[in-house]
Amino acid sequence: MVTSSSQAVLTTSSVPLAKFDLNRLVALLVWVLLLVGVACAQDASDANMMVINGTYKGPVVGLGNSVKINGTAQEVVSLGGDVIVEGIVEGDVAAIGGSVIQKPGSRIGGDVIVVGGSYRAEDALPNRKSGAMTMMYAGYEQELRDMMRNPTGIFSPRFTPTYLGTRLLVVLFWFLVSLGFTAAMPNTISRGVARLQLTSIRVALIGLVGVVVVFGGVLLCLRILPEPISVLIGLLAVMLWLVAGLFGRVILYAATGRWIQRKYACVGKNSEAVALLMGTSFWVLLTSLPYIWPFMATFILIISFGLALTARYKAGWNVSHG
Repeated sequence: MVTSSSQAVLTTSSVPLAKFDLNRLVALLVWVLLLVGVACAQDASDANMMVINGTYKGPVVGLGNSVKINGTAQEVVSLGGDVIVEGIVEGDVAAIGGSVIQKPGSRIGGDVIVVGGSYRAEDALPNRKSGAMTMMYAGYEQELRDMMRNPTGIFSPRFTPTYLGTRLLVVLFWFLVSLGFTAAMPNTISRGVARLQLTSIRVALIGLVGVVVVFGGVLLCLRILPEPISVLIGLLAVMLWLVAGLFGRVILYAATGRWIQRKYACVGKNSEAVALLMGTSFWVLLTSLPYIWPFMATFILIISFGLALTARYKAGWNVSHG
């Protein structure tokens, strides 16, 4: 193979759990994530075109650059570039974030797969194997090319006016959703906030186990169960994820907003709307930071599953029942 690089104390019957020190947790989390961001913030350099002359026995893979076949190759794949065939390719040709260009007199013996670009044959009747297929999805070519050439760019969004406007709309959307949930289920949200403050570690552990079991179980069911049953289980898992995500996010935003009110806010001390707005803004900001947002999204997912899976329990769990 040729490869080219181009987020009150719990009382029990015997042993109390530790208090939830949010100040220390947030400081430690931000420090670790900043270190990760500095370590990962590297720009990918452009690579030159890879040219194959003569006969190459094996698949040719271009990572972040274009591939040009002047001789003979078995299979050709380009991730983030074009595939230019001037010679012979015995098998399949694929390009993600690029196009496949078949020059006059060249031959492609297998299928042509293009994602993001197009297939262009410069011969009126291109030399293709009978029965070979052409699978093409056009669109987002430059975005896919940039992602393939600089995979870390997905973790580092560009702060353009469009991106900033989108994040403001996200804040508004989740603020309105949180207001709706709080107005419709005030007691449920209050119990969830108390449970998160009092038993945060246990909620996080249950959420982590729940995420692993649910997603691992779905993948296992997709492999071993008949298709109708596996599809039904998959749909149920998606519904659980949506409900847990909505329910958990609202509770997390409310708990964070109340904590900010107690610690730092000078206005709106008793305003539920202000607390929700501050909590929503805080988490949307964290999920917008380069390299940090995947960790924040994972943290929110785990906490959301934990809150959803423990919704039937009261905050003051007894050890004999826990």
